[in-house]
Amino acid sequence: MFARRPTSEWDHGFNSMEEKTRKLWIDQDRHTGDRLRLFRAISEYTAPKKVLYPGCFVDVAPSFSFRNVTFVDIDSRAQQFFADPDGVREIIASQAGAPGSPEFRFIHADYTEDLGLRGQSFDLLISLYAGFVSEHCSRYLRPGGTLLVNPSHGDAAMASIDPAFRLTGVVISRGGEYRVKTGDLGQYLVPKKPGTITAESLHESGRGVAYAKPAFAYLFEFSPD
Repeated sequence: MFARRPTSEWDHGFNSMEEKTRKLWIDQDRHTGDRLRLFRAISEYTAPKKVLYPGCFVDVAPSFSFRNVTFVDIDSRAQQFFADPDGVREIIASQAGAPGSPEFRFIHADYTEDLGLRGQSFDLLISLYAGFVSEHCSRYLRPGGTLLVNPSHGDAAMASIDPAFRLTGVVISRGGEYRVKTGDLGQYLVPKKPGTITAESLHESGRGVAYAKPAFAYLFEFSPD
């Protein structure tokens, strides 16, 4: 288990970063260490060499567990945050067990448009509270790669109806801790209400589907034709 850092340490523990960087990170990490614990659990399931995180805002937590991460967001505050690379490195280095010499890149762009990245070059695609990431960015995910997606905004449901994706695990959250479950997966992604889920219905609602047995997030293997 990784120790949670008190808020006062976030307030005063960073020396070289810009003030706006510090404030943005403190607000992002208001549930101290939550994303650290999430991505540590994911790192026990998969060991990606390259990670893509569209709609990241200022969540640098993947870099606490993975050495090479590309972050994407259209928000100007995210652009300001990553414009302070020394401050971002300081945040990463403050985490026990973080990779040495992290490699990260920020792309200030709308992920629904061409990002100028090589296709099928990433091992892990992250979709958390950011819309239909899987629909627009799976082209960057290598065959056999992993999609981490939560049910917010319908992207988990979108992946579940895409034949290119196969459910291989679920992320269970309990008491602020996370674990990946890979067995008994047939009970997941079963809607509470009967009906046909389509891409059109998901786009129209813009919301996630209520499942009979929910999980915090889902892990899919990408197997395009």
